Amino acid sequence: MNIEIKKSIKPINYKVALDFLETRLNDININKGKDLIWILEHEEVYTAGKNYNENEILNKNINLIKTNRGGKVTYHGPGQIICYFVIDLKKRERDIRKFITIIEKTIIESLLEFNIHTFGDPKNIGIWIKDKKKLKKVAAIGVRVSNWIAYHGFAINISNDLNKYKNIIPCGITDKGITNLTKIKNQDYNKLDDVIINNFIKNLKI
Repeated sequence: MNIEIKKSIKPINYKVALDFLETRLNDININKGKDLIWILEHEEVYTAGKNYNENEILNKNINLIKTNRGGKVTYHGPGQIICYFVIDLKKRERDIRKFITIIEKTIIESLLEFNIHTFGDPKNIGIWIKDKKKLKKVAAIGVRVSNWIAYHGFAINISNDLNKYKNIIPCGITDKGITNLTKIKNQDYNKLDDVIINNFIKNLKI
């Protein structure tokens, strides 16, 4: 299996993680690096993708890092699983939409193993659940593709502080909510990272 699996125990600084991804991207570009799946947790940070608008920042005092990923503004912090990747699509199908579908499938299948039923939405990227008749996002996805190498990743809310989202309009969506797995079903999610890795590898058909 020509892919590196990396799991970090301690929270990783966002800029440190981004630098690592960019370095791996460059290494793969010159055929000197393996594809990567990296599970981690971030210290508290707000990040903005290329498509964000200033009016989506409700609290102008927050520490906002602008990135080159797709998507809008989101929050990362303790109690949230981050799955970063650097995957060379030249070795697979050069189909970005299909790759996004693989990510969605990975998250949905992984949460189903914990008896949580979620779904994707073609109009609003991410993974959603119907909670008391209202749609709420439980996982965010942000991907960038450079020279057919897909990188950045996705984040799944487990037990993070949902009040942090009040500082922003998360992902630019005003008519839906945000939730986490603990609110949906209070159970042990310690094995979720391994489940995600196994399903991601299976769906990539490495």
